[in-house]
Amino acid sequence: MPSQSAATLRSRYVEQAASDLEQNRRRQQELSEKIKMLQQEESLLVDILNLAKRFERSSDAPSLPGQAQAEPARAGAEPVSEAAERRPGTGAESRPREAAPKAAGRGNSRQPLLGRVLMDLLGTHDEPRLAKELRDELLEKHPDRAPTPQVVRNTLESLVAKGRIQRHKQKRSVMYSLAERAPRKIAANPSADKS
Repeated sequence: MPSQSAATLRSRYVEQAASDLEQNRRRQQELSEKIKMLQQEESLLVDILNLAKRFERSSDAPSLPGQAQAEPARAGAEPVSEAAERRPGTGAESRPREAAPKAAGRGNSRQPLLGRVLMDLLGTHDEPRLAKELRDELLEKHPDRAPTPQVVRNTLESLVAKGRIQRHKQKRSVMYSLAERAPRKIAANPSADKS
């Protein structure tokens, strides 16, 4: 009887060890996939930060003749870094490098920035406006400018991030209006509360 119980105990240990090994390998596979995904995400975030730094430098410098004002970050910088192009899975390897300076040479370097034009259009309205309405109005008042709907939305979202305009959500629609200036004046004068 003791040899039979030892054999049973041994077989249980073997089964448990095999099960644990299988689970360990499965977890290793899951973690390696997560690590690979995090590395891809890291490379994209590094590229975004590099583009943001280039944009800051290019917005501080005077604009070059023929530079498209609607897309300041793209006209002065390459779309992706060399390292990102070599990294598989970032999506960068399929992007053409020559796509960025396509707006150069149009002769519209004296136009105001797209964000400024959109803010001026928003200033003429009392109520929030849809991005599509703003783009239609832009095309009507500035026929020499033809930004895509995505460029208009991206510019509006950039202005929201800078606090220059506000985003309003109504059901499934997103609307924009100029940021209200009154709350900032009250907050900027702390002595008004002490009196």
